[in-house]
Amino acid sequence: MHLGSSSWRRLPGHLAFLIGACLLGGCQTLFFGGLNAVTGARGVQATRGVVFDPARGLALDVYRPPGASGAPVVVFFYGGNWKSGQRQWYRWVGETLARHGVVAVIPDYRKWPGARLDGFMHDAARAVAWTRTHAQRFGADPRALFVMGHSAGAHIGALLATDARWLGAEGMLPRDLRGFIGLAGPYDFLPLTDPDFVDMFGDTRTAQLRSQPVHFVTGDEPPMLLLQGGADDIVASRNASSLGQALRRHGEPVTLELYPDVGHAGILLALAQPFRSKAPVLVDLLAFVRAEAPVQPLAVPTAE
Repeated sequence: MHLGSSSWRRLPGHLAFLIGACLLGGCQTLFFGGLNAVTGARGVQATRGVVFDPARGLALDVYRPPGASGAPVVVFFYGGNWKSGQRQWYRWVGETLARHGVVAVIPDYRKWPGARLDGFMHDAARAVAWTRTHAQRFGADPRALFVMGHSAGAHIGALLATDARWLGAEGMLPRDLRGFIGLAGPYDFLPLTDPDFVDMFGDTRTAQLRSQPVHFVTGDEPPMLLLQGGADDIVASRNASSLGQALRRHGEPVTLELYPDVGHAGILLALAQPFRSKAPVLVDLLAFVRAEAPVQPLAVPTAE
């Protein structure tokens, strides 16, 4: 997967230029640093650099509303082709969720080529298990635990919610999650032709099927909210529709929202205040969390 122009061409002119220049030029640190600077949420409490896997030196950041008690908690996995990304880039996601009543946990995980499917899935499961164990320390209710991801991060989250082996290694089940929220996730993307992805996921069909969330739907999954941009030229919308159909066949609750003019990056950027008019991503995910884990009231998104 590579970033395409439709991911950003529908944004305001000067912002589209900045996003395109930075992301296509590889200066993600500069872009996300600027986004963090302009979307900061006052009053949000942050605990950064918490090591959840000492053996591998993996850490996470936690963002929480002031005085949080019994709040829902969302573990967010960022995207990046399973090859790049770092939790610090997504401070704005954590702050946005915390501003609206959700405790947000953003972990790092190992990337390819240093790790393959088993590696980054092990890391993700470990981060979710850590979150459930320590949720109350940060004012969250461990029974109101959600997993959320964008792009490759949505793939990771969907596998946690469908293939029981990953959370099972940490003493959990997919049903221990109150829900999964996927933004532009690849859930049904065989056959593989890119050599990098073949190396990540395997060179036989049997091996590659282990990477497909749709392959593991059995009727024992948590409720899911699948959000997809209709203008996404990176991850085809059929991924979300295929997973949605598989869940419905097994009687599982799933909501699929398609935003017609939103691209691959735009669906995530719609969480940020400058881009919220592009799609009601924040409204929809908060409504889902509110419905599946009716704990403390969640704030309604407003101008910030």
